[in-house]
Amino acid sequence: MIGAFQIFACLLLASLACGQAAPPITPPDADAKAEHSPAPASDAPDVKLAPDDPVITLNGFCADPERPGRACQTVVTRAQFERLTEALQPGMSLSLRLNVANAYALNLRMSAAAEKRGLDKTPAFAEEMRFARMQLLSQDLSRALLADANNISQADLQDYYKKNEPSYEQAAVARIFIPRAKQIVQAHEEHEGTGSADAQSAITPNGDPMKDTKATATEPTEEQNKAAADAMTKLAADLRARAVNGEDPDKLQIEAYAEAGFGRTTPDTKLERVRRTTLPPRHEIVMDLKPGEVSEVFSDPSGAHFIYKMITKETLALEDVRTEIRTAISSQRYRDSTKSFQGDVVFNDAYFNPLGDPSTPPQPRREKRRKFPVQHN
Repeated sequence: MIGAFQIFACLLLASLACGQAAPPITPPDADAKAEHSPAPASDAPDVKLAPDDPVITLNGFCADPERPGRACQTVVTRAQFERLTEALQPGMSLSLRLNVANAYALNLRMSAAAEKRGLDKTPAFAEEMRFARMQLLSQDLSRALLADANNISQADLQDYYKKNEPSYEQAAVARIFIPRAKQIVQAHEEHEGTGSADAQSAITPNGDPMKDTKATATEPTEEQNKAAADAMTKLAADLRARAVNGEDPDKLQIEAYAEAGFGRTTPDTKLERVRRTTLPPRHEIVMDLKPGEVSEVFSDPSGAHFIYKMITKETLALEDVRTEIRTAISSQRYRDSTKSFQGDVVFNDAYFNPLGDPSTPPQPRREKRRKFPVQHN
């Protein structure tokens, strides 16, 4: 779906083109004006208006020179306005149509004033129109490519499902989390003092009161940090062996928290509706386990450890993942169809960054791909 900003950028040019293809209508007489009076506004999606009924009326503005004895007025019918909105965004919502209508009315007046000044005859305007034409054609090609990508048959869905069936397995698993390291009880250094309140409340590593000294916490040493991490690595291997032997994952999780000094007593091991795509990187092989099997210990870059136990597993039916498959097929097709437009582009730094300003990012040698949102039926 095209963004609102892009719609209004295109509207500045499309309103001129629309005015040339289907100029606004000036009512021939007062009777015609009464006959085509606007219908009451409605928020309902199905607006009860005929194609020739007016939807925008600009009083005091004439696209053509005013004739004697007639009120100066310009009317845009529903058919004319919807040709524009459908060109900008098929199926545009009523709320967005009102925003477009406001911009359209303003552009009609301003473009007429610009033409009176002859601004449409300038070289700058010709260059603007040339560039705008490229933009609009690129946008229309994108829509055509998206429509082609969305043309997906039932056979396409079934073929993709069969080829990627493991991706549609869904499981319930128990996951045991083992923190990276045990909490370290800080050591204290003794200093002679005067028996302050801090000194009286401090204790030695053996638990004895420290009298007439001041206690100062020290940072854990490298050896202490390593020992704390090694203790949890050893614990992870032990918990994994016990999980294989059938011990309750919730019980093992509570023990892992206690050993790490976290003090948590509420287990949180069970995960429902797990898919390969929802697991962290390198953990996807958990989906290859059979119910009751326990994984190896996974260690992430931070040093934390994870153990999985498969509880149940099933393969989702095609109907359950139809929308997901359509999205995957359409996205891939669209990416493939735009590859031919992603040729090498070289930007001359002697022109774009002649002073070598370090705040100016290096110019890419390959054209950045313009990202279009994928539309799905």
